[in-house]
Amino acid sequence: MTHTKAGIIGLGAMGAGMARNLHAAGALAAAWNRGPERAAPLAAEGLPLVDSPAEVATQSDVILLSLSADPDVTEVVERLRPALRAGHILVDTSTIDADTARRLAVDLARRGIAYLDAPVSGGSEGAANATLAMMIGGDPDAFARARPLLESVAAHIVHMGASGNGQATKAVNQIMAAGINQAVTEALAFATAEGLDTDKVIDIVSQGAAGNWFLRHRGQRMIQGDYPPGFRVRLHDKDLAICERMAERHGAHLHLAGMTRVHYARLIEQGFGDEDISALFRFKKQLYPNDE
Repeated sequence: MTHTKAGIIGLGAMGAGMARNLHAAGALAAAWNRGPERAAPLAAEGLPLVDSPAEVATQSDVILLSLSADPDVTEVVERLRPALRAGHILVDTSTIDADTARRLAVDLARRGIAYLDAPVSGGSEGAANATLAMMIGGDPDAFARARPLLESVAAHIVHMGASGNGQATKAVNQIMAAGINQAVTEALAFATAEGLDTDKVIDIVSQGAAGNWFLRHRGQRMIQGDYPPGFRVRLHDKDLAICERMAERHGAHLHLAGMTRVHYARLIEQGFGDEDISALFRFKKQLYPNDE
């Protein structure tokens, strides 16, 4: 195992899983979260919690960020800036706009600090089990230095090229996830209306051409009306807004993403924004009013 010391900022569903895996690998030197309530359980488990981003920087060589949106990342980087030194590597696992990632990379490089945009996919399960897929943009030498440490939190790590390419690849993932969510929830609502044994439907369909991760990992629970947040509706909505902005720069409109955001808006209005995106099944069931 590498002797590189890691720090992590952001201890939500994804960050907490990564922090635990870094700690288990003996690599975690410091962790911090803006809200102390999320940090408390990790402190009770013996993880090294500190009081500020600056302390994370002073105790770490590689700093992972796991935050919600562009303004959060920008704010935390500004708070880190006075304590950053040449040779530091920031690995940003947040999902943000590719242009924001490019700006941060250029700005920090002036001080000899590497910024890798490294968004992840795999949900809270992937974060907990260290099976995440990580798509990385940025300096290849910094990527090579950080990779041994990142193997403690992700099972599939690919360098996608220049800064911003990690986020652009994540945008591809999020657009595709919207389509899969639409297809699976709509199909299972149809199966329910047809009176099929949905356990058998999920089992057999998962073995064929339409099988996918979302069906296997979310299908049973959505049928039961259970939507624990592996990936929250409001966060996917935020990500799809980023995808739409990126597409607009090419003069394009993302029709499927736009439709999904309309549906998510209704879920958020109804108070379901913090449920898993499989909560779209709530909306799809309404397509069959005679079965209510």
